[in-house]
Amino acid sequence: MSRQVQGYVYLALAMLTVGSTVVASKLIASGLPPFSATALRFAIAFPVLLLLMWATGARLPRFSRHDRLILVIQAGAGSVGYTTLLISGLSLTSAADAGVIIGTLPVVSAAISILLLRERPQRALLLAVALATSGVLSIAFTPDAAGGSLTGNALIFLAVVCEGLFILLNKRLKTEVAPLALSTLMAGIGFIVAAIPAIFEAPLAHGISTSAVAAVVYYALVPTVGGFLLWYAGAERVSGTEAALFTALAPVSAVMLAFVILGEPVGLSQIAGIACVLAAALGLAFAGSRPVKLAGGR
Repeated sequence: MSRQVQGYVYLALAMLTVGSTVVASKLIASGLPPFSATALRFAIAFPVLLLLMWATGARLPRFSRHDRLILVIQAGAGSVGYTTLLISGLSLTSAADAGVIIGTLPVVSAAISILLLRERPQRALLLAVALATSGVLSIAFTPDAAGGSLTGNALIFLAVVCEGLFILLNKRLKTEVAPLALSTLMAGIGFIVAAIPAIFEAPLAHGISTSAVAAVVYYALVPTVGGFLLWYAGAERVSGTEAALFTALAPVSAVMLAFVILGEPVGLSQIAGIACVLAAALGLAFAGSRPVKLAGGR
């Protein structure tokens, strides 16, 4: 197997783990409060990431006060905000709908850069935004027997916006941070941020679902740690544009896993939505957009 083909396999597996976070979050939503689940996720992932840093000899750079503030905001938005909103949204809507909406991340990230950084939009981006919007609208306002909900879909979209802000804030860091070090920082700070509101949720008083805890453990070890390793192992073997193409697999895997594991029906609205989102993501990739990094938020 060539180095390039190995990269394709690693990237495809990474996106499969990203898609599986939707199914895992759906299971978590039925048995754990969102902040408690998020704190537990990072409590499990953080020591594993620290061990990886020790094994690889990775070191944390010295940060300025500006960068320390950015890192805290990043963790609050991309790590805690994304996870808690995803879990909260999936308590109201279907995993299939959530998978379609999460697929808009590359487009949302680019749109945020235009709005906040005043970057000039290219025609390819404007077309991608239109396609992604059409995809979301096709499922957002047509809740069906699969358990869709306008409120739940809105929460999922806010989760995507939080992840988009994470990516934008990463560009504002003045100090260069290695991906593994950044993921470790996001897990550590994310735990502290999530643990405070988790105390007020009093999860033990309401009972904890075994399946929800198992889903949190899976989320912490497979998508958070395993997905990170797979993504960067693949990204170093292929070009940036090739890696960007594979981000389109995340919503496909989310919808398919929702059908296979959760038994959710996949209707015409989801099929139409995912087709539009895929077209938008692929259009951005062919236009030369950079791949979305998995560090921290996912």
